Amino acid sequence: MPSIEDYGVIGDTQTAALVHRNGSIDWLCLPRFDSAACFAALLGRPEHGRWLLSPAADVTATRRRYIGNTAILESEFDTASGTVRVTDLMPIRDRAPDVLRVVEGVRGEVPMQMALIVRFDYGSIVPWVRTIDGVLRAVGGPDALALCSSVPTRGVGLTTRAEFVVRAGERYPFHLLWHPSNEPLPAWPDATDAVESTRRWWDDWSRQCTYDGPWRDAVLRSLITLKLLTFAPTGGIMAAPTTSLPEHFGGTRNWDYRFCWIRDSTFTLYALMGCGFTAEAAAWRDWLLRAVAGDPSKLQILYGAAGERRLPELTLDWLPGFADSRPVRIGNAAVDQLQLDVYGELIDSLYVARRAGIEPDPNGWAVEKAILRVVEERWRDADEGIWEVRGPRRHFTHSKVMAWVAFDRAVRCVEQFGLDGPVERWRSLRDAIHADVCERGVDARRGVFTQYYGSSELDASLLMIPLVGFLAIGDPRVTATIAAVERELCVDGFVSRYRSPSAGAVDGLPPGEGAFLPCSFWLADCYTLQGRSKEAHDLFDRLRSACNDLGLLAEEYDPAERRLLGNFPQAFSHVSLINTARNLSYGAGVAEHRDRAGSSR
Repeated sequence: MPSIEDYGVIGDTQTAALVHRNGSIDWLCLPRFDSAACFAALLGRPEHGRWLLSPAADVTATRRRYIGNTAILESEFDTASGTVRVTDLMPIRDRAPDVLRVVEGVRGEVPMQMALIVRFDYGSIVPWVRTIDGVLRAVGGPDALALCSSVPTRGVGLTTRAEFVVRAGERYPFHLLWHPSNEPLPAWPDATDAVESTRRWWDDWSRQCTYDGPWRDAVLRSLITLKLLTFAPTGGIMAAPTTSLPEHFGGTRNWDYRFCWIRDSTFTLYALMGCGFTAEAAAWRDWLLRAVAGDPSKLQILYGAAGERRLPELTLDWLPGFADSRPVRIGNAAVDQLQLDVYGELIDSLYVARRAGIEPDPNGWAVEKAILRVVEERWRDADEGIWEVRGPRRHFTHSKVMAWVAFDRAVRCVEQFGLDGPVERWRSLRDAIHADVCERGVDARRGVFTQYYGSSELDASLLMIPLVGFLAIGDPRVTATIAAVERELCVDGFVSRYRSPSAGAVDGLPPGEGAFLPCSFWLADCYTLQGRSKEAHDLFDRLRSACNDLGLLAEEYDPAERRLLGNFPQAFSHVSLINTARNLSYGAGVAEHRDRAGSSR
C-alpha cells in the first residue's frame, strides 16, 4: 500500500512537486498549482508520468531533510558501494518554472539511474521527444519541457533513461525547465547559482519569523509550507498542491484542493500575522477583496489562484487513483454550494486585519457592508455547511454561529474603528441569531449543541463556538459539547468531523474517512481555554507526531493505522498547528478569544 507520508514537497510559490523518498517526482503541475500535471504517477502508475533519480543498486538506508529553514529537499541514499546525495528544489521564479536536481557523491561510488517519463495533461498526452543542441526537448500541445544535463540520455520505449556512476566529490546537475511550446527555450540559469540564490531567498524569508516558543522548528516548517503554497502573483494561498488523495483508501472522497478557500482566511491571517509575516497577510487580505468583488450574492466558498470563479468538476477516468481510490477529480463542484459560514469567516478575517494594523483597503468596508446585507437576507436559509456536504441542505448549527460572527465583527468594526453602518440593526440581528442557535441548535435532553437543527448528532465544528466568542468557555452547553466530542468523536485525541455511521445520511457519500486534523487542533485550543494545560500539551504532542519525518501534514489521519490521509501537504492543518502552538506558548490566541467571548445566556 503506498503511503502519503513518503512524500516531501518542493515549490517556487507558484507551483509545487511531490518527491517520493525513493527519489521519484510523482506529481508536478506546470506552470501553476492548478495546471494539468506533467507527472501524475501519484494518482496512477509510472507510465502516467514521473522523474526517477536514484541509485541503481539496492538502497540499504535513506535519510532526508530540508536544508535549514528552506524548501530545498536533501535525500541521502546508502548502498553497499557508497553514499549519494540528491538535492531537489524549485528556484524562486523570475523566469520560466524549473526543477533542479543535483546528484553528489558522498562516499565510495554509486551506480545511478534516471528515468524521465513526461506525460502532459495528467498522463494522457505522450509528447514528441527529441534532442536539439544537446538539450532534450519534450513537446505536447501547449506545453514543452527541456532537460539539460551533462549525463548522456537515451530513449527506451517511451521513457528517457540514463545510467551513470557518481563518485565521492562528483556533482551532476539535472535541470528541467517548462515553457509554452510556441515560444523559444528560455536561457538556462547556472545550477550552482540557482541553489545558492534559492537557499538565500528562503533563509532571508524565514528570518522574519517572530515566534520563539518551544516548538519553533515545527512552527517554522509549517510557515515555510504555507509560503510554498502561496501563489505569489496574487497572494492567494492554495489549500494543497494535490488533487484526489483519498480521505479513505479505496474510497470516493477524493477532491481537488488546488484552490483558495475563503473559510481558511481567518485562521491563515492569525497564523501569518502572529508570527511576523505581515506582508503575506496583507497580500492574502488583498486577494480576498479582489476575489469577492462584484455581486456579493454571488460570493463563492473557493476561487482559483488568481480569483477565477469557474472551477468545473471533471473525472479523469484513465487514472486509477492513489491506492486505487477512484475517481480522480479535477475542479470542485463545491464552488456552487451555499455555505453560510464563509460570510462570517470573511468578515472576521477583515476585522482581524484591522486589529493587526494592516493598512485598510479604501473599498474594503463598502464590500463588507454589501456582504452583510446578503447575510441579513440569507442567514435563515439551509445550506451545505462547512463540510461541503453533497446531501440535502440543512440548518447547520456551525453555519448559523458564523452568521452571528459576521454581525458581531461588524458591530466591533463600528465600535472600535469608527466605521459607519447601521449598527443598531446589526446588534439586533446578532441577538436574533444568537437566540435562534441557542433555542434550535441544542439537544435539550443532553444539553449539547448539535450538528444541525432538529438533529441529535455531534459535529466537531461545534468546537468553534467558544473559539469565535459565541459563548464563553465556561458555559454549561459549551462544556457539555466539548465533553461529548471527547467521548464520541475522539480516538487518542484525534477528532472525526462527525460520526461515520451517519456520514452517508448527512453528506450523501459512502462513510469512511480519517480524523480531521484541524478539528483535533481546535480541541487542543478548547483545552487551553478551559485551563486544561497538560491535556492541551499532550494532545498537541500527539498531533505533531502525525507529521511525517519532514514535518508535513495532510488533511486527515488514521490513528489506528498511523497513516496520513487526504491532500498533502494541507495548508489548513499547518495553519492550525501554528495557531495552537502560539496559544500554548504565549496565550496570545487565548487572550484574543477571551476578548471576543460572548455572553453565557
